[in-house]
Amino acid sequence: MERLKIQNNSVTLVDQVEDKLLSYFREKDLRKGDAIPNEMELTVSLGVSRSVVREALSRLKMMGIVETRTRRGMILSEPSLLGGMKRVVDPRILSEDTLFDILGFRIVLEIGICSEIFRKITPADIDNLEEIVNMGIMYENNEYAPFSEFAFHAKLYKITGNKTIAEFQNIIHPVMTFVKDKFQEFLAPINIQLKEEGRIVTHQDLLQYLKDGDEDGYRKALEEHFEVYRIFVNRKNEYNAAMKNGKDND
Repeated sequence: MERLKIQNNSVTLVDQVEDKLLSYFREKDLRKGDAIPNEMELTVSLGVSRSVVREALSRLKMMGIVETRTRRGMILSEPSLLGGMKRVVDPRILSEDTLFDILGFRIVLEIGICSEIFRKITPADIDNLEEIVNMGIMYENNEYAPFSEFAFHAKLYKITGNKTIAEFQNIIHPVMTFVKDKFQEFLAPINIQLKEEGRIVTHQDLLQYLKDGDEDGYRKALEEHFEVYRIFVNRKNEYNAAMKNGKDND
């Protein structure tokens, strides 16, 4: 294996080794399943300690880029596109702006997959959704138990057949639960207002549009289903802007 030069700069040795290894994989056009040099070979080639190489490889293994196989040693593997995101998306350490961005992205994504759902949904999917709805727990004013909410929307994602979309639902579920719990005092009055205006759209309503094959009706109903969050984000933005202006004027 040729010498892989490491520069002395402000970036840690482990970071440099990680970057150098990724560059090496690309330069050698290595693909999924291809073997890579062992720790000792990498240590000699990079001119760093074995502990540094081991830590860099550990990072790549955590990302799913490298894995160890019996009798083959280390090989390249296909990482999960959202695997890294799943490890760092902890709603407790995310800012409100980031939480709202994730919330907005989720809504846009789910509305965007409407056509795909109607193109791929099967009678068995309809039966499964009906079972989820019948077993679901709905509180007052369009509030669902976390499991009921997750199960219904996760099934919609699964219908698309797109594994990345389905994986995204698993990642953002804790964010959605956190937002509902943290901002309950803001969301509850909005749901009451929507109920009084006759604008509550339930999972049962959405299921009926799916049964009827009414894609346009489903899309509009889904937008209404998420209306509580749109109103909430707008009001929070207006509130934060007013607070900022108040401080600026002090």
